[in-house]
Amino acid sequence: MEGKVKGEGVPRALMPARYSKKVHLRSILCREDGGVGLVGEEVVIGGWVKSAKEIKKEHESVEPLKPGKMEMDFGVGKTGGKDVSCVEIFQGKIPFLKSLLRVFGGASEAVREHVVHKPPTPSLVMLQISDGSCVGSLQVLVDSSIIPPSQVMPTGTCILATGILKKPLLQGKYVIEMTVEKILHVGPVDENTYPLSKKRLQVDALREFCHIRPRTTTVASVMRIRNALSFATHTFLQNNGFLSVDTPIITTIDGERVSKRLRVTTLYEKVPKMEESTAGVAEDFSLDAVKAAIKEKSSLVEELKRTRSNEEALAAAFHDLKKTKELAAQLEAREKTKLGSMLKREEARNSEDFFSSESHLTVSGSLHLESYSCALGNVYSFGPRFQAHETESRKQVAEMWMVETELAFSDLEDAITCADDYLTHLCKTVLEKSAEDMTFVTKRIDKTIMDCLQAMTSASLEKLTYTQAVDLLNKIGDTKQQAQIKWGAALTEEHMSCLVDEIFKRPVVIFNYPKEVKPFYVRLNDDGKTVAAFQLAVPKIGTLISGSQKEERLDQLNARIRELRLPREKYDWYLDLRRHGTVQHSGFSFRFDLMVLLATGLHDVRDVIPFPRTQGRINY
Repeated sequence: MEGKVKGEGVPRALMPARYSKKVHLRSILCREDGGVGLVGEEVVIGGWVKSAKEIKKEHESVEPLKPGKMEMDFGVGKTGGKDVSCVEIFQGKIPFLKSLLRVFGGASEAVREHVVHKPPTPSLVMLQISDGSCVGSLQVLVDSSIIPPSQVMPTGTCILATGILKKPLLQGKYVIEMTVEKILHVGPVDENTYPLSKKRLQVDALREFCHIRPRTTTVASVMRIRNALSFATHTFLQNNGFLSVDTPIITTIDGERVSKRLRVTTLYEKVPKMEESTAGVAEDFSLDAVKAAIKEKSSLVEELKRTRSNEEALAAAFHDLKKTKELAAQLEAREKTKLGSMLKREEARNSEDFFSSESHLTVSGSLHLESYSCALGNVYSFGPRFQAHETESRKQVAEMWMVETELAFSDLEDAITCADDYLTHLCKTVLEKSAEDMTFVTKRIDKTIMDCLQAMTSASLEKLTYTQAVDLLNKIGDTKQQAQIKWGAALTEEHMSCLVDEIFKRPVVIFNYPKEVKPFYVRLNDDGKTVAAFQLAVPKIGTLISGSQKEERLDQLNARIRELRLPREKYDWYLDLRRHGTVQHSGFSFRFDLMVLLATGLHDVRDVIPFPRTQGRINY
């Protein structure tokens, strides 16, 4: 019976990869029989040395010479059919004679040459080779007669070789190995600078070598799991009628009202420091502090007016209040002048810059995605989103990958259902398609991760409104002596973690948030206080998905823009979608990197991103 790769059917004779001359080790090691059915096959493999061991071969014994066995022919004897000199025969048998010959110079030139160039002891090198296609590695045997062991033994050396698959001579963890017949390529390693030693390194230490760390078993498994989740994302959305749309990375709008964004500019010089147009105003004074002082001084004047007990004190207080108001007027004038000057300078800078308007790397592609949803139906975008985070966080870096969807002719409930189905699909896919890698991360990183993902494929969502969540958290807070949560405040990651990890122990959806904590484009509910938004939180991670039903009513959208004092001219194109054939629609944003973090059991998002970008760190 032919062996099969787990999940695939493959012929017994291994074929090389379509665009390479070598076979993937996965096609050997991941078969149901472990590769035993391929014994005798000649293959070409390529990969990197994970570990190596050299075994010296035992010297072949030579029978002692017997009388009559040696024939002389002009000083040359014959032993075992091979012609050798008499001196060489005795030198090989009597080490002491070798020393005498060196001292007295009695050896021939051939003997001296033999002494200086002693051939190395034959050996066999056992290499563990990995090519990144699977968790396992192939044991490869290389005879020293093919290549010097020192050239292939250093950890990290890349080799391409052809050989025969055989059963191991010694029983152990391997059921198949390859005996090398020819080395086709060697990529040497500088052992003094190669960052990956044989000793296992912690994942946080590997962040210093992002270009090399994929060669470790842990990071390689994480990247294969990430690949499986990415493929599953496109599969789910494409199979459910979504079209892929690439939204801009550079934009002028900020629909999420993020304070820290990464600006795009070709002007590297800093903005000159503003000259103070109001002379005589001390820099130490704050306008807010002066206004607060005016309130205090006004209260004092009113008190003195009522009592009339001290006319001099009243006059002094009144004079002090007058001077303070004058100072406030000066400060306000300075602020207006400064703002106007800054705007003029900004306009001048923008006119010289590559883009005529202030531009940033996008925080979200949701608004751009809406324009295509209003024409194509269900659409999605999968790409990087940027925020200039200055605080250390294990769940946030400057560049995060997001899956954003927009569903035409749908409401909030439709978006929640789609998000739930999508999450379930990802969990099932990674458990089925990445079984080997999931077994590895369960053993090496988190023993509970497979059980957690399995539970999420069958558990139903717990749904509650924002108001219900606040009431529940306040009840729990009373028992834990935590501060009460005021209605209208944003729920923190600690709040979400409490709900999913401690109270419900399964995914939770919270919806109908106060309008103050959500963007302007979210649809206002009938109560006038909440909006049709939701957050889906999962165990171990917290908030994974955020979504909403979009406001399709032009008057309501205009009111929200005015209320938040947003620059209306920047959103005129967005309002056109409501003026010209409006449609009810909803969508969600999925934090893809956090899904990889969940699936691998790791604790820091920097360990699941190929090249993480954080404040002060961008070396690649």
